[in-house]
Amino acid sequence: MDTNRIAETYLTVAHHVFSTMLDDVEAFAGEVVASLKAGGKLMICGNGGSAGDAQHIAGEFVNRFLKEREPYAAIALTTDSSILTCISNDYDYNQVFAKQVEALGRPGDILLGISTSGNAGNVLAAFASAKAKGVRTVALTGGSGGKLAAAADRVLSISCTTETPRIQEGHLLLYHLFCERIEERMTEGEGASA
Repeated sequence: MDTNRIAETYLTVAHHVFSTMLDDVEAFAGEVVASLKAGGKLMICGNGGSAGDAQHIAGEFVNRFLKEREPYAAIALTTDSSILTCISNDYDYNQVFAKQVEALGRPGDILLGISTSGNAGNVLAAFASAKAKGVRTVALTGGSGGKLAAAADRVLSISCTTETPRIQEGHLLLYHLFCERIEERMTEGEGASA
């Protein structure tokens, strides 16, 4: 194992996130804050490790990140096994997120689709459903962004690598940045007039 190469790629990803993506993080945080304050919600989807990441993000929103505060409306579209299996069985696996967006999405909501390659068919289908419902789409991806880059309203890509583990590690840095900035912006001014 070439630990020097691995360490170098870790550092490259961290540098990419913290040197070139902070403006994108801030813009995305602003969109989510505006949606939440207007009564909207964040829906999140992805496959495999990205499905777990969707649940991670939703948990940070609904429970808390660093501050004691009210819950924020977020849902991982990856968690209901009955919905996932009935849609897959009756229709097609590519529809598992799209049908949930059709059922739950409202204008002003945001759909965050996570795909390291940017080519997950079911995330692409969810974006098409989101567009039809007036839901804003944000792709969290890697490399060139794949097909999602062209389908999304906003693209956040770990573009410095095409290695799935490194992209996922970059995504984790971004999730925590999102959660922290959104929480800060949602709670600005609270407790300041003591």
